[in-house]
Amino acid sequence: MHFVDLKHYASEQIQEIFSIADRLKTNPDGDLLVGKTFILFFPQTSLRTRTTFECGIRRLGGECVLFPPETLDRKEELFDTVKYLENWADGIVVRHPDAAKVRLLAEHSSIPVINAMTSDNHPCEVVADLYALRQRREDYLELAYTFVGPIGNMCKAWADLADTMNLRFHHVCTPENRLKEPGANYRFHTDLADILPQSDVILTDSLSEQYRNAAYIDAYQITLEKLRTARPGAMLNPCPPFFRSEEVSRDAIDSAHFVGHEFKRDLLVVQQAILAYCLFGGL
Repeated sequence: MHFVDLKHYASEQIQEIFSIADRLKTNPDGDLLVGKTFILFFPQTSLRTRTTFECGIRRLGGECVLFPPETLDRKEELFDTVKYLENWADGIVVRHPDAAKVRLLAEHSSIPVINAMTSDNHPCEVVADLYALRQRREDYLELAYTFVGPIGNMCKAWADLADTMNLRFHHVCTPENRLKEPGANYRFHTDLADILPQSDVILTDSLSEQYRNAAYIDAYQITLEKLRTARPGAMLNPCPPFFRSEEVSRDAIDSAHFVGHEFKRDLLVVQQAILAYCLFGGL
């Protein structure tokens, strides 16, 4: 089984991944992946995702072979690339900007292909975030999730996860950033002040250059003053790398609303669980 697009997963499957993660947390250095080899395609700039995949595989006894994502840009057809890799590997973890290439790998591969990020989505990251929220709030499925910022891979991934898990999902940004093919759980807004009082989890992503201007930041930057208008106990979960004084203010990051750097700790165990689910269908 592949893990490429959340829109192809049901809520029961995500819950099974969470259950596997729960079990792996009690046995963090097991032998689940002994004898398994994974081909990883990661750029040098990948920090958190690459570290957690490599460490997660090795802690369970598996082996990694690392290539830069540009390896997949060669003239050789991806069909041939993956058919050769199947001879020696048990799974492929790929971070590549072109989502179509990741989907094509999965289409032709008889071994699991895991999407570690594309410019179109970031499924492992958002599933791990929801798992971390599950540890903090038993009512995590009842909360209101508000993504503030332009359309990007994180916004799209959260929108997909909201449909899969039936989450209340709000997207706040400038009018041209409305998703063109929204799911049933997607609600778009242009006024941050209108939706923050209804929000439990505030999500952001780093800004491209065109949005790093005074007008955008004044309207949409998450500040402590704005966070104080959200629901009691509201949590700020900026996708790293985040940049103080751009999508989030310094006082927002320094506040109790920020979920903290330890929030990402379970990214490792959730990615282990995704690998286990794709390889074995469960534990």
